[in-house]
Amino acid sequence: MSFLNRILTILRRSENALLVSALALLMLLPMAEALCRLFGVGISGAQPMIQHITLVIAMVGGAIAARESRLLSLSTLTAFLKERAKVWSNLFSGALAVMITFILAVASWQFVVEYERPMADILAYSIPKWWIQLVMPLGFGLITIRLWWRSGKNWWMRLASLLLSVALLWVFYKPFCDPAHLFWPFLILILAATALGAPLYVTLGGAAVMLFWCEGSTVDALPVDQYALVTNPTLPTLPLFTLAGYFLAEGGASKRLIRVFTALVGSIRGGTVIMTFLVCAFFTTFTGASGVTILALGGLLLPVLLASGYSEKNSLGIITSAGALGLLFPPSLPLILYAIIAGNVTIQQMFLGGLIPGTIMLTIMAGVGVLQGPKTTKKERPPFVLKEAWAALWDAKWELAIPVIAVGALFSGSFTPVEAASLTALYAFFIETVIYRDLKFFKTEPEKKNLPQTMGECGLLIGGILLILGLALGFTNYLVFAQIPTLAVEWVSAHISSPWVFLLCLNLALFAIGCLMDVYSAIVVIVPLITPLGLAFGIHPIHLGIIFLANLEAGFLTPPVGMNLFLSSYRFGKPMVQIMKAVIPMLLATVFTVLLITYVPWLTTWLPSLFNK
Repeated sequence: MSFLNRILTILRRSENALLVSALALLMLLPMAEALCRLFGVGISGAQPMIQHITLVIAMVGGAIAARESRLLSLSTLTAFLKERAKVWSNLFSGALAVMITFILAVASWQFVVEYERPMADILAYSIPKWWIQLVMPLGFGLITIRLWWRSGKNWWMRLASLLLSVALLWVFYKPFCDPAHLFWPFLILILAATALGAPLYVTLGGAAVMLFWCEGSTVDALPVDQYALVTNPTLPTLPLFTLAGYFLAEGGASKRLIRVFTALVGSIRGGTVIMTFLVCAFFTTFTGASGVTILALGGLLLPVLLASGYSEKNSLGIITSAGALGLLFPPSLPLILYAIIAGNVTIQQMFLGGLIPGTIMLTIMAGVGVLQGPKTTKKERPPFVLKEAWAALWDAKWELAIPVIAVGALFSGSFTPVEAASLTALYAFFIETVIYRDLKFFKTEPEKKNLPQTMGECGLLIGGILLILGLALGFTNYLVFAQIPTLAVEWVSAHISSPWVFLLCLNLALFAIGCLMDVYSAIVVIVPLITPLGLAFGIHPIHLGIIFLANLEAGFLTPPVGMNLFLSSYRFGKPMVQIMKAVIPMLLATVFTVLLITYVPWLTTWLPSLFNK
């Protein structure tokens, strides 16, 4: 092994170890704080430490995602290009991504060294805050290098990519004309790079960079906004609940839950499809419709549906659509993020508001799935066996208790949201490693991930998401600075007088947004724009939030860029067109449910009103 390869191997292992260690600390520290508080003892500096551990996870996870070419992007256009066109498109999108990321790295360095370092704030235990904040410029720097390296397959292509990046940077730092005249050319370049596979954070961060630049402002606000979002006191709930979902997905929970729901509902008509929706909804509540559900359960559920007499087309449509279910059930990550960004609702209110709409959506989609199934007689279906049902329930009792523990901790009043998420993650870790022993500390089976690999996969996903969210907030703050929400309220109020017409227009707009944006960036970018509109028309804040998320749930299934369509096509090796046709009945059912949720507000507001009394 060459000296360079040794250095790269050490760096790779160090990154992995740092990410896993940060996730472990994030899982342990909030619970330790809760236990100490129970005995009247405080942990000095625990909350700032938890917030900054999340910052480390965001940046290190993002750097590893860049290393593994796993940064989240919207477009799959390159999959349809010929090899030569794919090479040049990769060079172009990579060069522009390098330019934007380098600007973010420089801005982050200035934020930490020129602003935070002189303040000499102490984080905890005599650790200067700016030491931890250095992970921002270092993370962006690593991502820049890795994006450049992957922009070409040989040194000539990488040199061409580097020269293009340098040329774009030269125009940015020393514009040959008024920057305002360069806004549209740069924006077109960013959109073209997005279509050719540039990471989504490049789109949002690049748009924010260009907007500030053309206004004659510096881009220093972007790392400030990213830092503010990633160190939000409630944000650690996202990686913690996601970690719990990963423990379940990589353990044996999926097989046990399939056995439970098969035993309970397998004897009724369409029992297999009902089981599919219930299992997928259970997993998606913890993974936030990130695609883990389809990737983890698809291979198990497809053979079961086919064996029950469902056609391949209907089976693919059912699994693809079931992967989006669970978005409205606690402790869904989008519900948590919406509460954080909106600011006028609590996490508990969003959890209560989503229960009835989520149940209705699950029931309607399961009903459509039942109608798609074979017309078997009762005799041909497996009988209900009480002994098997009880045995399955007893075997999966620890995993079935997870939602009860998560929601119970949140509503108990004894735990903060972060502590409740920490308890859930620790509980999932304990049952999968100690009780069931399906998740091993060391790899024993080639096809299964061990505990560090599982935590690394979770950190990689979370890093990619938080990278997007932080830069999306910078873009949103520019819109707020430019008074876009105020102008939108004035324009809509002048042209629309009826709340019902406003809701219809909102549904159409959100449906389009759901087709084009992932759920997390849509929440950060769009929620600050629609919240004032909802208030202007007297829409209950909880109702507005559930409408928003239900529309995005439909967006997961909507051609041409619905996230679940891509994931299903990848997981099952089927053409996108085939997947699109398969989900049409479920998409129509989802749209119907969204309209029902929209125009019957009490479905959303009744439960929260009961708990407010």
